[in-house]
Amino acid sequence: MQVVILAGGLASRLGSLTLEQPKSMVRILGKPFLEYQLEILRRGGIRDIVLCIGHLGEQIESHFEDGSKFGINIRYSYEGEELLGTAGALKKAERLLEDPFFTMYGDSYLFLDFATIMSYFESQNKPALMTVYENRGRYDRSNAAVEGKLVKKFSKQEKTNRMVYIEYGVNIFKKEVLNMVPAGEYYSLDDLFPRLIERQELLAFEADERFYEIGSLRGLQEFGQFINGRVQ
Repeated sequence: MQVVILAGGLASRLGSLTLEQPKSMVRILGKPFLEYQLEILRRGGIRDIVLCIGHLGEQIESHFEDGSKFGINIRYSYEGEELLGTAGALKKAERLLEDPFFTMYGDSYLFLDFATIMSYFESQNKPALMTVYENRGRYDRSNAAVEGKLVKKFSKQEKTNRMVYIEYGVNIFKKEVLNMVPAGEYYSLDDLFPRLIERQELLAFEADERFYEIGSLRGLQEFGQFINGRVQ
């Protein structure tokens, strides 16, 4: 199993913390956030990692190198000078990707059984899967509606009573999905998901445990409290 970590964003919500370092390198109890991500992935049986990096990404590659000292294998895909967005970054990394592959955001800390999710995905005849969590507005704004096996609505702007779920942060794609993504242009997963939903091709898989994220100062504080409680 392969996980692609999307770590190329500018992280503007973290202010001065990311002026001179990428979000993945923000330290919590002395360790970069990405190190915590890699540890939980390794414990979950993931050894093959592709890092899509951009803003100050050379710091990530310099620290983690090929991943061998962390017990995993890391390969890198650079966005270049022009931001490509989350889906555009996957398109750029296409030659490195397995079929199918997982994706994960560079600011998410999640609790999932990747083998179980992959087994479910492979049992269904769909090209994509989104993990979801019944959030009901608790940890961030809910942005997804689920009916049966499928995601039926996804929007970060529109809010309806049906949208009690939130995108949890891990997805699976068959490589054929990348045919929907224009090469060399900015294109987000937020643009891709509605197209898959319209075609009834986006599976839903519900996660049981809450997520942590460091995309905001509040999220960074909550994750720090979680880690601090775990090590005490």
